[in-house]
Amino acid sequence: MNILICLIVFLPMAAALIGYIIGRYQKNLRSYFADVITGITFALSLYLFLQTLTQGTVGILIEIPYICGMGLHFTLGGFRAMYAMIAAFMWLMSTLFTKEYLSHYHNRNRYYLFLLLTLGATEGVFLSADFYTTFIFFEIMSFTSYMWVAHDEKKESLRAAATYLAVAVIGGLVMLMGIFLLYDVTGTLFFDDLIGAYFQYGMLSCLSTAPMQIWIAGLCMLFGFGAKAGAFPLHIWLPKAHPVAPAPASALLSGILTKAGIYGILILTSYVFLGDYAWGCLILILGVCTMVIGAVLALFSIDLKRTLACSSVSQIGFILVGAGMSGLLGEENLLAVRGSMLHMVNHSLIKLALFMAAGVVFMNVHKLDLNDIRGFGRKKPLLNFIFLMGALGIGGIPLWNGYISKTLIHESIVEYIELVREGAAYSIFGIGMLRGIEWAFLISGGLTVAYMSKLYVAIFIEKNTDATVQASYDELKGKYMNKASALALTISAVLLPVMGFFPHIVMDSLADMGQEFMLTQNQITDESLSVAYFSLTNLKGAVISLVIGALVYLVIVRLWMMRKTLKGCKEYVNRWSRHLDLENLIYRPVLLKILPFLFGVICRVLDSFVDSIVILLRKTLYKDSKLPYELPEGTPLTHMAACAAGFFHHIGNKTFRRKHPVSVDYDHKFAMIHEEWAENRTMIARSMSFGLLLFCIGLLAMIGYLFIMDIF
Repeated sequence: MNILICLIVFLPMAAALIGYIIGRYQKNLRSYFADVITGITFALSLYLFLQTLTQGTVGILIEIPYICGMGLHFTLGGFRAMYAMIAAFMWLMSTLFTKEYLSHYHNRNRYYLFLLLTLGATEGVFLSADFYTTFIFFEIMSFTSYMWVAHDEKKESLRAAATYLAVAVIGGLVMLMGIFLLYDVTGTLFFDDLIGAYFQYGMLSCLSTAPMQIWIAGLCMLFGFGAKAGAFPLHIWLPKAHPVAPAPASALLSGILTKAGIYGILILTSYVFLGDYAWGCLILILGVCTMVIGAVLALFSIDLKRTLACSSVSQIGFILVGAGMSGLLGEENLLAVRGSMLHMVNHSLIKLALFMAAGVVFMNVHKLDLNDIRGFGRKKPLLNFIFLMGALGIGGIPLWNGYISKTLIHESIVEYIELVREGAAYSIFGIGMLRGIEWAFLISGGLTVAYMSKLYVAIFIEKNTDATVQASYDELKGKYMNKASALALTISAVLLPVMGFFPHIVMDSLADMGQEFMLTQNQITDESLSVAYFSLTNLKGAVISLVIGALVYLVIVRLWMMRKTLKGCKEYVNRWSRHLDLENLIYRPVLLKILPFLFGVICRVLDSFVDSIVILLRKTLYKDSKLPYELPEGTPLTHMAACAAGFFHHIGNKTFRRKHPVSVDYDHKFAMIHEEWAENRTMIARSMSFGLLLFCIGLLAMIGYLFIMDIF
């Protein structure tokens, strides 16, 4: 089993280089090679999943020493085996679709290279046993997936890729700071050793500042993981990256790579801050903001892939709400744990189907605006079915998978409200505020129904305003995708209702398998737990969201977001407000204009201050002495060289330059050369001395810090 875990991580990364070499000579063979590698990875991960499901895993820890100093560590559990399998499955489906989608693209060889590298890095994240290993593969995943966003190499693609990379790099550096702080307090980065670290090391450690240091470490790591997850306010890369990235890459970015960030947040919540109420409140507030803002952005957008990207932001918020409720409910958090974990799985599979369906549209039309792709899906029953399954799933419609996980999260909110009302649970929120959170959850669900209805109606029900364009769409019939793409999309879509139709067989089994990952406080493994998903009480929340969604669609989408053209036809209006774009409104002005200006002013002030000190010293203590006579120019060596050069120059004037003699002051010339050389030598010596001085200061500061920490 240890070998299989290593193969799942490193086989795709090694195969990426082999595939790149193959692609230099045989492009078709390279595509088939990628299909085989992703298929093998899926088969291995499926085998581990089934083994874990039937036999379990106890005490599996794989160590690869000496890599990056601390070595790499992998482990296996129910949740890890499940998500390793899901990631491999999504890679296999997207790879099957990639061959047709990229058939007319450049740089396909580069795309396949980074596709397989990212697969290995992602598997490394989900199978990691400590934060250090997570960070290593997290950063590899960020840099390799950057090439997906920049694939087109167009202006908007490069800008979106720069935003994505900036968020990833800054988030990674802040996360690394948090890892250093956590290791400084606890002396370990292994997840199992960090259970309850906030209380364990805060009470047992001789350092009185330990709890505060762990909180700061947690916030730094939350920043890094939240940036990858697309949590508010670090979601800015998602609406920009998805529209420009190839559709198969968008499916993986939304479905899996964001879950790598969620994976880190769940570890912090369930391990480091186990039972910490304040941390649960923080995650809950973060989740509510992300959930609502993402839904609003998706509603206002009329770009197909941007709408799906903003939808991903909103669904990440739903997951964070579940994670926050698991922290607030303590030992009564079973519903929240199962709901947040299952919504991770559901969102991954749903976005796989939706983004690949969007890819089919773009592959044929090369446009994403709803007014341009309007009516494309008419007379295309297979594509209609695939997109509808995804829309019903993400909308939380009963009998589809999204309904199950949203119901569990909603019921956890209701449960917490009742516990607070009865006085059995503590809350800094009043009952009214908790009811507000519940309604924010239901309204966000309604907005999900509204914007998915907007997409479905525009693509599959309405006709294009241009009859010629509509006729060209209708002529495609079954020629809009090949059999391999159709197979990948159909399999991805069929899973969604199957999981929803049989929740006790499929969904509960997955929850039973993975809940141990998040229930380290009380180790709840009650497989007999059974939720009446389709009872009137649980259906009530879904019905409320459906009613809200219908009203929002009729009032906002059909009335406010549509207007009549001069031809009398209705068209969708882009209501995407520039005030909702935090990148252009806040981040770029602050990072590229305000901060450089402020630091520039500070540097100028400090530079002027130093110059003033130098001038003052020269006027007082180091005042220049008066010279009784002018100092001689140059040195005896330059004077001797000048005499020799002057002698030969004089001979030249008397011979071959007799008609046009030239006068040169070699004494001055050689003196200037010597002075310039001396100045350069002095500058080099001073620079080296300054660098050595800074090194010594840093070394002394580090020794002092270690000495102080050793004393206290």
